[in-house]
Amino acid sequence: MQLIVGRIGKPHGIRGEVTVEVRTDEPEQRFAPGVVLRTEPGATPPANPAAGPGVVFQVPPELTVESARFHQGRLLVAFEGVLERDVAEALRGTMLLVDSADVDPPEDPEEFHDHQLVGLAVVTPDGERLGEVARIDHAPASDLLVLRRPEGGTALIPFVKAIVPEVDIAGGRVVVDPPGGLLDL
Repeated sequence: MQLIVGRIGKPHGIRGEVTVEVRTDEPEQRFAPGVVLRTEPGATPPANPAAGPGVVFQVPPELTVESARFHQGRLLVAFEGVLERDVAEALRGTMLLVDSADVDPPEDPEEFHDHQLVGLAVVTPDGERLGEVARIDHAPASDLLVLRRPEGGTALIPFVKAIVPEVDIAGGRVVVDPPGGLLDL
């Protein structure tokens, strides 16, 4: 499974550096010099204004990190072969991916990667099936489990111990004890 670790933003300066919207808890590891990142498959390549009208820039299938640094709270990354602003601009919006097999499991037993939770059955403490985890939304107050309901639609469940007392990866389930009305919102 491919995991998104970042999204390329606007260029920074004239030498090909780009801003990266970080989507990983380990940016120092994911964006270390020499790391090879896959790019979003099927990304629509934009026109390359430097090459003239009608010439389309092809986003390469992989980018190798040359250097990375934080500047005013933003991650700036230089990729090998991206030496000018026009090429960096053509990469804007590209998702950066790693294979989940290359990601070490968290050391903390109470911590989970999103891909470990997606697809797990969601049940009450009594075993009543409520649906399955469709995705995780990372909100400012807490992470949210997006529950795909069997009858259709979704529900948001705050991923906090009081509401989600048990996560059983091996058993393929998440136990939730929702307060009254939470699933009706």
